[in-house]
Amino acid sequence: MPELRSGARRSKRLGDLQPGPQPVDQGENWAEPAQNRTRRRVGGGRGRGGNATGLGKGSSPAVPTRRTAAGRGRGARLIDLDPQPCDLLPEPVALRAQEPVYNNVEVVANNNIAMEGGSGDKGVAAEEDASTTPVPERVQVGNSPVYKTERKLGKGGFGQVYVGRRVSGGSDRVGPDAIEVALKFEHRNSKGCNYGPPYEWQVYSNLNGCYGIPGVHYKGRQGDFYILVMDILGPSLWDVWNSLGQSMSPSMAACIAVEAISILEKLHLKGFVHGDVKPENFLLGQPGTADDKKLYLIDLGLASKWKDASSGQHVEYDQRPDIFRGTIRYASVHAHLGRTGSRRDDLESLAYTLIFLIKGRLPWQGYQGDNKSFLVCKKKMSTSAELMCCFCPAPFKLFLEAVTNMRFDEEPNYSKLISLFDSLIEPCTPLRPIRIDGALKVGQKRGRMLINLEEDEQPKKKVRLGSPATQWISVYNARRPMKQRYHYNVADNRLRQHVDKGIEDGLYISCVASSANLWALIMDAGTGFSSQVYELSPAFLHKDWIMEQWEKNYYISSIAGAVNGSSLVVMSK
Repeated sequence: MPELRSGARRSKRLGDLQPGPQPVDQGENWAEPAQNRTRRRVGGGRGRGGNATGLGKGSSPAVPTRRTAAGRGRGARLIDLDPQPCDLLPEPVALRAQEPVYNNVEVVANNNIAMEGGSGDKGVAAEEDASTTPVPERVQVGNSPVYKTERKLGKGGFGQVYVGRRVSGGSDRVGPDAIEVALKFEHRNSKGCNYGPPYEWQVYSNLNGCYGIPGVHYKGRQGDFYILVMDILGPSLWDVWNSLGQSMSPSMAACIAVEAISILEKLHLKGFVHGDVKPENFLLGQPGTADDKKLYLIDLGLASKWKDASSGQHVEYDQRPDIFRGTIRYASVHAHLGRTGSRRDDLESLAYTLIFLIKGRLPWQGYQGDNKSFLVCKKKMSTSAELMCCFCPAPFKLFLEAVTNMRFDEEPNYSKLISLFDSLIEPCTPLRPIRIDGALKVGQKRGRMLINLEEDEQPKKKVRLGSPATQWISVYNARRPMKQRYHYNVADNRLRQHVDKGIEDGLYISCVASSANLWALIMDAGTGFSSQVYELSPAFLHKDWIMEQWEKNYYISSIAGAVNGSSLVVMSK
């Protein structure tokens, strides 16, 4: 049953709202990161949580919280959401330096899931060193002015964001000549900077001037830190939602919908998908400026290319159920199943965001335990649009149905999606809580009208039917990457040295051979052995020794004989 809301609703003007605590779901903290991916070692640049945008004066520090594309719902991943995400949490800032939320995901019984966001390979000491190193008191990168580092706006798994105040000059509120800016610091030893500047820098360079994306004014390295200089922004949609009594009117959500679709369209035209659409990553402009009702999309750490830069074609479909990228609460089902990200995923996450803002809750919130990710993904697949959008105006249900039934490489009809919300948009521009400039331009350019989604189109097969989600769940057991070593032309007196070194590195003998009275052996990490013994005997097969090892539950796993009659017997368990 949908949750029934009761009690008086508080309403405030956006200019009066104060930022509330950021939603942090229990157990939904950070896990391992990756970039499109080889085990996928996550973190090779993606998944940076720091956003170089923030709240203006008075904000408080935040505490971190191709094959053929199949239909929705194959395989399963997880999520975790606290029933009361705003309960007893620290006060946030709109500038999000917080890492996109990840969660340990299980597919059936497999625990070996690689997560975007943290590193399973780097030492803890290096991460602690990166997080405790003090940031510079003064910053100057490239041709930037000198900034004095002031209060912290936020901290995440990868970056920290501070207010930077110009030491001299500057008169603007925004732009490269602003008095105050957001300074995002990422330590050179942090997870996302293993191979140089953060991956997010590349994305910002490609998106320079893109509508709805905050601009980067300066960037560079100073000492141990990579630094971005960006505009400070205002409260996030989560802050607005929280300040309005944890509920938002459908008309306001409709304004957000059309402007967010427009921003995503511009982003997609540049060849990128965002990969982490959620209320915390949509910010309003700086209060007191002309853009205080303008919507911005921040945090490009998980952005990826949906279009191949060289060919201009859509990237190929792939599926890696052991990889999850995004924030669990709002991620698309395809993201949970490890499918290659495409434009449909951003729009599906936006649909969940809009429903959350209106209803204050999504059906999969509240799961706990080791298998909560599996349960939440299963819940996402089994919840129909009718149930999810119960008590929401019809346009939100139509939008959810449209985006959850898109093909992997389908180009969204953005103008049609925007037109769904026409009936909910306030006709008087000054009364709109959010500016919808981008959506209006789309309408003027394409001459859009109110269009029924079913017009002149072949009916699409509805994949999400509402209950039999278990039929789509697949078992996936990820194999650990094979680590193997071989030695050849090894004399008797050198054999022990090589074997001991291999065992020290977690390798066991899997195969032995002999040629010209010299030994060859292969050692690898995938044998499954827990212990191993061997004997180099001058006679072919020392039977007494073999029987003695049998008594200890060792069994012959490799054997070889030399021309001179000697033998090498390896026994394992």
